This record gives sequence, C-alpha cells and structure tokens, in this order.
Amino acid sequence: MNTPKLIAAYSQFMHHLHEAMEETLDSFTDAFETSKEKTRESSDLTHDELEQVSGHVKRDIEHAAKNLAAHDNNSLSEWLKFDIKLIENLTWDAFLSVADKTRIELAKLKHDAQTHQKYESGSITIAGTFECDDCGKEISFKTTSHIPPCPTCHNHTFVRR
Repeated sequence: MNTPKLIAAYSQFMHHLHEAMEETLDSFTDAFETSKEKTRESSDLTHDELEQVSGHVKRDIEHAAKNLAAHDNNSLSEWLKFDIKLIENLTWDAFLSVADKTRIELAKLKHDAQTHQKYESGSITIAGTFECDDCGKEISFKTTSHIPPCPTCHNHTFVRR
C-alpha cells in the first residue's frame, strides 16, 4: 500500500468535494460522485485505491456531520480530543464545510446519531483521536493519516472519540 499517495488523494478528494459543494445545489451524494470522478481524472489511483479513499472520506464526513454542533469550536475540539489550533492542514476547512452541509442531508435520512462508526487499521482518516475497540488504547492524529494496528494489542478496529 502506498500510504503517502492515499493520504494525498484523501486531501485532493476533500478539495474537489469542497468545490463541488460550493458550486452547486446538488445533494451531497451528487457532489461526492463528482469529486470522485475529478479525483480519478487528476490522480494515478487504481480503481481499488479510489474506492478505498472515497470510502474513508465518506465515513469521516458522515461521522462529523452526525456528531458536531454547527460552528462550535468546543464541540470540534472535543471530537478531535485536542485543540483545533494544532491543526495545520488546509484540508480541514474543506472538511468542515462539507460536513456542515452534509449534516442537513443526514438529518433528512434520520441516521442514528448514537451509532459508533468503526474505523479499521489500514484506512486513511482526517485528524482525530481513536480508541482501540479491544483494549481502549487511544491514538491521535493531527493531520490526515493512516490508521495503524493498535500499538498495545495489535487489534485492527477503532472508534473515534
């Protein structure tokens, strides 16, 4: 797996998604598919890599949209488990913009906000803190990163905290 390539693709996908959400009144789903196509055209990702990256982006946006209060830095800091001032990634602004718009669509779909989304080692994610589903060990990322196996028990499943 080419982790730096996938991390760069995640950021690129977020950039395209932010642009698509700003430029159109289409749904998140339409903007997401447009962004996926633009990322495919502008990168050398394989089909499987693009599916992997797009799945990670969708997972993170849906989780943020379900769990963040609109424009609340305390909520955001709590979701990340560290001060948002530590983040130095331009992808973050695009992510929050898309997540905020996605929140409205998710409310329409009546997703269960209490469901804990599982994160697998080997996937790419936006910054945040994750807890091992087995031993409870927390790992944190300040930028878009690759989720490794748990450093304590080598488990591969995490929950965002």
